[in-house]
Amino acid sequence: MRTISLHDTRTGRITEVRPREPGKIGIYACGPTVYARIHIGNARPFVVFSLLRRFLRAEGYEATLVINVTDVNDKIYAAAQAQGVRSADLAREMTAFYEADTDALGVGRPDVEPKAAETVGGMIDLISALIEGGHAYAAGGDVYFRVRTDSHYGELSHRDVDEMDQGEGVEGLHLKQDPLDFALWKATKPGEDTSWPSPWGEGRPGWHIECSAMAEEHLGVGFEIHGGGTDLVFPHHENEAAQTRCGRGHELAQVWMHSGLLLMGAEKMAKSVGNVALLHEVVERWGRDTIVWFFCTGHYRRPLSFDDETLEAARSRVARIRDQARRLADGPSPADMAPFRERFLDALADDFNTPQALAELGGWLTEANRRLDAEETVGRDDLAAMLDVLHLANLLDADTGDGPADEDLALLEARQAARAAKDWPEADRLRDELRARGWEVRDGAAGAELVRAS
Repeated sequence: MRTISLHDTRTGRITEVRPREPGKIGIYACGPTVYARIHIGNARPFVVFSLLRRFLRAEGYEATLVINVTDVNDKIYAAAQAQGVRSADLAREMTAFYEADTDALGVGRPDVEPKAAETVGGMIDLISALIEGGHAYAAGGDVYFRVRTDSHYGELSHRDVDEMDQGEGVEGLHLKQDPLDFALWKATKPGEDTSWPSPWGEGRPGWHIECSAMAEEHLGVGFEIHGGGTDLVFPHHENEAAQTRCGRGHELAQVWMHSGLLLMGAEKMAKSVGNVALLHEVVERWGRDTIVWFFCTGHYRRPLSFDDETLEAARSRVARIRDQARRLADGPSPADMAPFRERFLDALADDFNTPQALAELGGWLTEANRRLDAEETVGRDDLAAMLDVLHLANLLDADTGDGPADEDLALLEARQAARAAKDWPEADRLRDELRARGWEVRDGAAGAELVRAS
């Protein structure tokens, strides 16, 4: 069992992860706000933390991954009003899409996927503790956190308190004792169709308190790793840390681990910018193996560029591994090739360095090919173990050679017709039916084709 070290955003240093209980590591990662289908940028943290859990378990740790669903939020109310539907119905529909779209990545589900709407009681309890401790106050049906009562505020994001802007605009400004304070609870406003009773009146929780309460409910306080994208460091994670620190008297998490943004051109991929590529469309075009490999090519802390050239390179590499694997024998690998596997695992233990891990995997393949060309026998066990950590062991699966049946081709043709007619729900349904039959649809320059699903 290797010692695991990760970059901690708060300290700015590579920090050893110290389990509260021997051999157990808890991970909480912030999930999506479900007001629209997620894009490929949203998928990066999902993949990063799913693979981290996979690696920890391969090392013998009992790793628990919690990724929440934010189904109570201003963006959901606004999107529902614009569409003329109930906010709860929109959130339920988008949650189902999120689950289906991330299922297609083939990296497994989180161990727990709490929903904000189902955890309101815990949020009210934490808010009450903050009020009792003098860290929060009620005003006009809202409740606000007194930022200046937390002497450690700003340490996570490395910002000066007087230069911070919570991003809440003028909403509630007349009720705040200090413009820096942020909302813990919001009174129901006209047009909002979902609310909960509370000691401060009908309303609903603020965004930040949701994750503090959900993380505490499932992992306790002081758990090992809190994750998310770098865009969440401030205000979301700064506020999470402050709420729990002041309400419970302990730090919420030991290590704050942040994944870099996905870039499209020079800008981050974001719905607010409008430069998004929806996850289900990207997986449909490139295949899940390509997407997982692509995410591993960049260090999780660094920005990663999303473009056809980069994806095509990832797809080619995956295809080459499939081809090379056909030359390998079943069984143990040569003993003197074991250092590649050990260095692969060492790289992941040292700040989850997936690019370095891929380099060691590539070195193993180069050495294996050299020996195979010399007519030596090389077993695949080491390669299988490395790929399995990355949820890519299927690259070693034998190709049966069986092509799609006439029924499969008919479904593909019907899907293409639906896409041409811009009937996206029907096209998605046909794609899902093909996946259930064991096929992925790949869209390329020569048109759509069916390949065996991973």
